[in-house]
Amino acid sequence: MPDHVVPSAILWLPFLASLVVFVLRGRGRDMAAWLMTGTALAGLLLTVSLYPAVAGGDALRHVFEWAPTLGLDFTLRVDGFSWLFMLLICGIGMLVGVYARYYMPADDPLSRLFALLLAFMGAMLGIVMSGNVIQLVFFWELTSLFSFLLIGYWHNGASARDGARMALIVTSGGGLCLLAGVLLLGHIVGSYDLDAILAAGDLVRGHALYTPTLVLVLLGALTKSAQFPFHFWLPQAMSAPTPVSAYLHSATMVKAGVFLLVRFWPVLAGTEQWFWIVSTAGLVTLVLGAYAAIFQQDLKAVLAYSTISHLGLITMLVGMGSALGVVAAIFHIVNHATFKASLFMAAGAVDHEAGTRDLRQLGGLRHFMPITATLAVIAGAAMAGVPLLNGFLSKEMFFAETLAAQRGLLVDVVPLVLAIAASAFGVTYSLRFVRGVFFGRVSTQLPRQPHEPPRWMRVPIGLLALACLLVGILPAQVIGPSLQAAARSVLGAQTPTYSLVIWHGWTAPLQMSIVAFIAGCLLFVALRGYFNRCESTPLLGRISGKRTFERTLAIVTVDLPGWLARFFPARRLQPQLLLIVLVALLAGSLAATTAPFDAPPPRWADIDPAFALLWLLGAACAIGAATQAKFHRLAALVLTGGAGLVSCISFVWLSAPDLAATQLLVEVVTTILILLGLRWLPKRIQGLSPDAPLTRLKRWRDALIALVVGAGVASLAYAAMMHPVADSISRFFLERAYVEGGGRNVVNVILVDFRGFDTLGEISVLAIVALTVFVLLRRFRPAAESINALRRQRRNSVSDPAGSDRIIDQSLAHYLMIPGLIVQLMFPVILLFGVHLFLRGHDLPGGGFAAGITVSVALILLYMARGARWVETHLRVLPVRWIGTGLLLAVGTGLGSLLFGHPFLTSHFQYADLPLLGRIPLASAVLFDLGVFCLVVGATTLMLIALAHQSLRRPRTVVVADDIAEPEGAG
Repeated sequence: MPDHVVPSAILWLPFLASLVVFVLRGRGRDMAAWLMTGTALAGLLLTVSLYPAVAGGDALRHVFEWAPTLGLDFTLRVDGFSWLFMLLICGIGMLVGVYARYYMPADDPLSRLFALLLAFMGAMLGIVMSGNVIQLVFFWELTSLFSFLLIGYWHNGASARDGARMALIVTSGGGLCLLAGVLLLGHIVGSYDLDAILAAGDLVRGHALYTPTLVLVLLGALTKSAQFPFHFWLPQAMSAPTPVSAYLHSATMVKAGVFLLVRFWPVLAGTEQWFWIVSTAGLVTLVLGAYAAIFQQDLKAVLAYSTISHLGLITMLVGMGSALGVVAAIFHIVNHATFKASLFMAAGAVDHEAGTRDLRQLGGLRHFMPITATLAVIAGAAMAGVPLLNGFLSKEMFFAETLAAQRGLLVDVVPLVLAIAASAFGVTYSLRFVRGVFFGRVSTQLPRQPHEPPRWMRVPIGLLALACLLVGILPAQVIGPSLQAAARSVLGAQTPTYSLVIWHGWTAPLQMSIVAFIAGCLLFVALRGYFNRCESTPLLGRISGKRTFERTLAIVTVDLPGWLARFFPARRLQPQLLLIVLVALLAGSLAATTAPFDAPPPRWADIDPAFALLWLLGAACAIGAATQAKFHRLAALVLTGGAGLVSCISFVWLSAPDLAATQLLVEVVTTILILLGLRWLPKRIQGLSPDAPLTRLKRWRDALIALVVGAGVASLAYAAMMHPVADSISRFFLERAYVEGGGRNVVNVILVDFRGFDTLGEISVLAIVALTVFVLLRRFRPAAESINALRRQRRNSVSDPAGSDRIIDQSLAHYLMIPGLIVQLMFPVILLFGVHLFLRGHDLPGGGFAAGITVSVALILLYMARGARWVETHLRVLPVRWIGTGLLLAVGTGLGSLLFGHPFLTSHFQYADLPLLGRIPLASAVLFDLGVFCLVVGATTLMLIALAHQSLRRPRTVVVADDIAEPEGAG
């Protein structure tokens, strides 16, 4: 089996399963749960099968060429460190799938939850398996998007919506910083390949752009892992369902930031900037999170702040700059994932059975939930750092690192003291979690009678608690080889010697652990009476990152736009457009002053008088459209079409029939769509209000600005066309269109082959625009006066005599009967012409875009002549499916080339002998062109339907309370 098959399967299985779950969303909870659990289990088994290949410190690597000339290849890279993360992602994902099946309410079909969890799993696997940093950022932002949807899963609640929005803004903003940072890294190294960057540590650290690169990368990592000062978003994300919290906020999403820190440690670490920024952020987060966790009343809030604190511990270890610190960080990443996922699930079980997560209402649950209590005690003890559990070992390594620091007395002592204090706080909030829920007096304030959760809710908790015990008792045997492989893949030759044993003797780290444990217990006893009455964190109650974020957001989204609206008052679109045009004119003028205008003067004698007359006619149409647009919209639209027709004739004149055909078809469609839109605009009556002198002055001003801007654009176009070019790129396309693209229509071959990636982006934008127009018009209601029949229709209805065989207003129903019959007969002819344009497009003027516009024109004419109800009764018009099919065909054609080892969207053609047709070239780009055709048909038709359905609607009526009639018999 090829080396890349297993990593590819691990990466793409979750995305495929997510799609299957979404498609089969009506099949019930069990199928969705089985798909989620089975996919995670398959990924786990495949990951385990890769261990022999990465155990020695080597990396599995496979490159799928995407855009190799730009350094954008899709690279899968699996080493010991990424393998360990893959194990966590798939393993805990499987347990979360089992847990969620029994935790979620019975009326929740779970399809949406599991589809999102699987997609998130795939995105996380994409981060850890990426061998290209641009690819890594892509998956990084995917995790932000899917986490937004998961945190806001119960979107009916305001807290879920607010928490999801906050998480998205903070983490995606950090992702943009990360993108800028990796672009700088690629610029410094000369490659976006991860291996090339990891091997260029000295080059990066010695470069002048090192500091901005470091800051940008750290902003991405610190925001993702909720490190100070970006820690505030994680507690707000606890509005998510508990299975989501157990997965995202223990083992996956929040670990992405520290994964990035460890991954880039060989490149960015070892400088003063790294030490001070990373270790300071980690230390402050460690202490702040642990202190805040003590005083929380919600179980998930306690776990959220403790997660922040433990992530700070990992960040501080990485920031200290020692190789042993990196080993300890990797070790604690695994330990924290196991005990924290177990505790989140235990908290969910308590909420599920007792009906509350409020510590003030809980107590004594060990009598009702003894198994859950036992498992929670084990996980809580691991979090507190109790011996014989995994948390104790990594915390001892942390203490050893703080003791080993040698940067001066003050710099060494302060972190040491704060580390002991944070560890003591950890013991306190762990005791509060365990004792406050399961011990003490039985609470009488529980919303319902508690009992043990279903068995399959306890199994995942138990397996994770068992992992805490096994790692704590047999660390060298259970986690030792995996940790060694992960550390060696990051550190290489710098990998230090370390010992994973339970007893190292009476050492200073052990003494620090004992002091922290005793101090934490004493602090818990001292504060027991205060816990039930505290409403906020002492000393920090007035300092709230959430309030700071919300105030900043309000300034950006409300205050600043309000200030701009007051400073530039413009309730109409025209003044805003004027400001934009003036700014663009100023920028263009400044640029023109620095660049000499070296284009030769035009030779007027060479201009054909007929061509000049044609352009004068087009200019007259444009000017006429501008002057008539306010009160005579139909005339302005006709004149605009005349200007477009002049452009079509110009293309024909200049021997560009392909462009001319496309321009003509686009003119037809846009003219009809604008005409349909004008139907619903309010009427403007000329002469209703006299023109003031200031109004006429503004018109002359606008005309002057338009003339200056038009002259500037024309001059720029003339200078560009007359600029001498040593070797035009057109020769490349002319020589290779048929040889490499299999087509004689160079324009079409460029669109679907040479520049296929650009075309893919353009049709994606077209799909987004169509969906946006449709969504906006769905909520649009036409004015009352626009609903009535048009004046000519009403006149025909009045003059139509009513008889025994004709009902009143039947003439309205048959207003366009004859044109409708003609269009109905012409409809298949136009469709056939569209197919003709598509089939000839690779060799003659035509192609998918022109064919799609042609079919759209046929549908538009049918809607106009026959009406929306008639068309949708006789035809199944499914524009969204057309759009989806087009995108799938276009992307699938590009991905198909990857299966044959070629870059994305590489085209292939060969000659084939067909009956009657003879020997002809068949190109794979035709499939891409078919995707363009489908998407253009779907997008245009979707906008058409949005406009056509306005005629079927009625204006909204406002009901006033005084107008509501009291029902008979009331009162």
